[in-house]
Amino acid sequence: MYQIDLNCDLGESFGVYKLGMDDEILDFVTSANIACGFHAGDPSVMRKTVCLALLKGVKIGAHPGLPDLMGFGRRNISISPQEAYDIVIYQIGALYGFIKAEGERMQHVKPHGALYNMAAKNRELAEAIAEAVFKIDPHLILFGLAGSELIHAGEKIGLQTAQEVFADRTYQSDGSLTPRTHPDALIHKNELALSQVVRMIKEGKVLTQEGADISVKAHTVCIHGDSPEALTFARQIRETLETSEITIKAFSK
Repeated sequence: MYQIDLNCDLGESFGVYKLGMDDEILDFVTSANIACGFHAGDPSVMRKTVCLALLKGVKIGAHPGLPDLMGFGRRNISISPQEAYDIVIYQIGALYGFIKAEGERMQHVKPHGALYNMAAKNRELAEAIAEAVFKIDPHLILFGLAGSELIHAGEKIGLQTAQEVFADRTYQSDGSLTPRTHPDALIHKNELALSQVVRMIKEGKVLTQEGADISVKAHTVCIHGDSPEALTFARQIRETLETSEITIKAFSK
């Protein structure tokens, strides 16, 4: 039997600026990665998103990013492992408070954007993030790019890890995501994205930009909620997985 978690990055509005369709997307996913104020989100948005996710029975995770509101956390910033540890502790703690206030608990942590991609390749950075997660709560699940340094760091320190794959992103031969600065970083045709996801789950393979297959392990699939087609795609991926006899369920121990 095949089983997969569907996660989405949410809570990315800020002040008067609204981004994404959180309410609608939450009807289709099983885990929500909520922005913690550094790359997106603010205290009121965090609280509202937590309450909305809980209302819809969706598991909640912290989505810490680089301190880069202008760049939405997608620009590489040179930070030390100690700085990475500090900003991850700070952001998890902020969201943890809102979840605790509602009488619930946090399920996971998934770094955002550039921090996520940097930690996928940089061992020291990955270990600092994993240590921050572990010291706050060793029962938290660490979400990271499948086969990445972040997954290895989480396993090394004793965290449960969830290997993540992406529905709408292309891959390089080393297993990394094609940088967003490249014109072919995103898959714009839904049918291609859907077939890629099903193949990653059932066959454990993905076709790279170089034209060769690589092995990949899929515990959770990320779908993005900030594009105009996000809601349509969320509905389609859910329907495709169900018709492909893949059980959709929040990742758990």
